[in-house]
Amino acid sequence: MDPMIEAQRKLVPEMMELMEQRYRVLNIVKMAGPIGRRPLGQTAGLSERETRTMMDALRSQNLIRVAKEGTSITTEGDVVLSTLESAMEDWSGRAAIAKKLTQFLGIRAVKVVTGNCDMDSTAKSLLGLEAANQFIAEIGKGKIVAVTGGSTIASIPPYIVKNDDMRELLFIAARGGVGDEIGLQANVIAASFADACSGTYNTFYYPESLRLEAHEAFRKEPSVLKMLELYDKTDCVLHGIGDAQTMALIRSSTEKKQLMLQECGAQGEAFGYYFDKNGNAVHRIRTIGIQTNQLERIPLIIAVAGGSSKTEAILSYMASAPKQTILVTDEGAAIEMLNRFLNI
Repeated sequence: MDPMIEAQRKLVPEMMELMEQRYRVLNIVKMAGPIGRRPLGQTAGLSERETRTMMDALRSQNLIRVAKEGTSITTEGDVVLSTLESAMEDWSGRAAIAKKLTQFLGIRAVKVVTGNCDMDSTAKSLLGLEAANQFIAEIGKGKIVAVTGGSTIASIPPYIVKNDDMRELLFIAARGGVGDEIGLQANVIAASFADACSGTYNTFYYPESLRLEAHEAFRKEPSVLKMLELYDKTDCVLHGIGDAQTMALIRSSTEKKQLMLQECGAQGEAFGYYFDKNGNAVHRIRTIGIQTNQLERIPLIIAVAGGSSKTEAILSYMASAPKQTILVTDEGAAIEMLNRFLNI
């Protein structure tokens, strides 16, 4: 860290906290605006009073514009955000953590947001915001985007700022459904992405409880063959990473299967594969979706997962993740991961 910044932090520590808070609020306004005061406060983790005070301060500097339809960023506010971006990452120490993790994990990039999803619901919103930022910056003129289910991936669409190129995007479910919560199914999330981008989407339904004979017959269905062709042409994947035992419970796995996963050392799960600490796939559920060998040729992969409780899960998947992966995580998981590497 720059000696001047470190001296400022020691002399006026509250200044750094206030600056980061205002920067975060301004960034949320840019991504989600026009946004109402209540959703802005909820995303930023502020009380109604704190949100009102923050908005008054930003408006007095002509950084935001408050209107009936909501709050949006001004041109001057956009310039301030762009100017401060790299400095804020340095001041917070997250840039240094991200750089070290990128090297240790051997992937394209790591992005770290403030907070810990295990203790702060705001962190999940920030994960969605940062993942949306990465998606917008990197998607270019890609055509087919596959998304997985789960609350973390579902947090991304509200923060997508659409542009003309996005109208050409086709969103698909990266795999069949998991669990009973409809709103967190990949099909529903794909539709949410399509709506946010003014793109299109294809639905795909596959019950995971099919027996082998039914599974083999299902694979020959025209709708399945069409989806398999789309997986081969996919340009981008946005996916979460699950804790192995938690995912087994969500799938209503038998006690025998849960015990088997424990004995195999399964720690993380993604795309229906369970991984041990070395990144080996120790179990795979019977499903139809993107396979791990297909990931190697997909140019843009954004993995999103946070919370210190997911440290082992993230590390287990990342041990064999494609090198082009961008990991978006929070400080809770990032610091724990870094400590594991430093203590080896």
